[in-house]
Amino acid sequence: MNRRPAIPGITPDDDPATPFWRGLIVLRIVTLVFALVSIWLYRGHFNVEWAAWVVAGVMTVWTGVLTFFYLSPPGRRPQLVIADLVLNTVLMLLSVPIVGPSPMQSGAQTITTLWSSGAPVGGAIYGGRYWGLLFGGITAVANILPRGYFNIYLAEDTVLLIGVSFVVGVASEATRNSAARVRQALRTEAATAERERLARSIHDGVLQVLARVRKRGLEVGGEAAEIAELAGEQEIALRSLIASGPLESTMDGDTDLRQWVQLLATPTISVAAPATPVLVPQVTAGELSAAAREALSNVDRHAGSAARAWVLLEDLGAEVVLSIRDDGVGIPDGRLAIAEAEGHLGVSQSIRGRIADLGGTVELTTAPGEGTEWEMHVPTGGAA
Repeated sequence: MNRRPAIPGITPDDDPATPFWRGLIVLRIVTLVFALVSIWLYRGHFNVEWAAWVVAGVMTVWTGVLTFFYLSPPGRRPQLVIADLVLNTVLMLLSVPIVGPSPMQSGAQTITTLWSSGAPVGGAIYGGRYWGLLFGGITAVANILPRGYFNIYLAEDTVLLIGVSFVVGVASEATRNSAARVRQALRTEAATAERERLARSIHDGVLQVLARVRKRGLEVGGEAAEIAELAGEQEIALRSLIASGPLESTMDGDTDLRQWVQLLATPTISVAAPATPVLVPQVTAGELSAAAREALSNVDRHAGSAARAWVLLEDLGAEVVLSIRDDGVGIPDGRLAIAEAEGHLGVSQSIRGRIADLGGTVELTTAPGEGTEWEMHVPTGGAA
């Protein structure tokens, strides 16, 4: 039985920050109990006691709503997190009419007490460090405004609110990033294992057949020798394919363009690429390699039987340049326009169209008897 690899503490399709959300639920419940006990002990001293119990009811119901939605990833929506902050801020500001202006100025707790710490923590878990800073700052201001003053004790509360929210945000971001790296490593491991399995099958079957066809064809000679030469070229190309690593991508969806370009190499096509990774979006790599294959296909069909091709990949930072040059017969003047008029859209669509969709440009240099060179410039940011 196949088992999907799991990350400790979460299921494969779960939010990696689920433990944080569960901890927040516990925090909300504990601080709710503390707030209710505080309201009970302070009963009879409120300026508007019935309003205090209304706030207690609102906090209780809202805690139940948050618990229900925060228990599953689909319920952890930004609208709910923002609504939590808004409600929390409103309830804190209601402390002035409910508790009374004089008690608040004398250092009394807000009506929500510790329950108000849940909103900035929730924002930090959902949005990371910057949401934590923003939510913590807003809650700190709502804690200061009802009192009308600022002292060392309120400064301590402010630092704790903002600091804790920031730290929780950093931790949630780190957890998600770590989980993404683990999942990417597991995908790469699975792809590598499958590639090795296929490589063994190809080696034991197809490659041996091609090698035997090449050997026997050379022995027989004549037309069989031509077939043997083709079989030998395909054997080399297939060995290069199975020897190359899987097409990996980063957490941001970028991939190393060198891996895609190196697959173009054959006995008649030489490929040169930088020594360091050339990271571009997956769609850019796919479309650029497809355009290159179309250009090389034209070399095979039109450049002459003895033509060779060279592929050069350059990373210029803001853009990548893929050059494809051959030593074939070249393209006569007006031939591309005639081909397009006849409905042959390989150059206009498969090459120029693809690169244009990526926000890039194509330069063609050719002349009869002097070969052909395609130079494709594509921004590293992907499609325009």
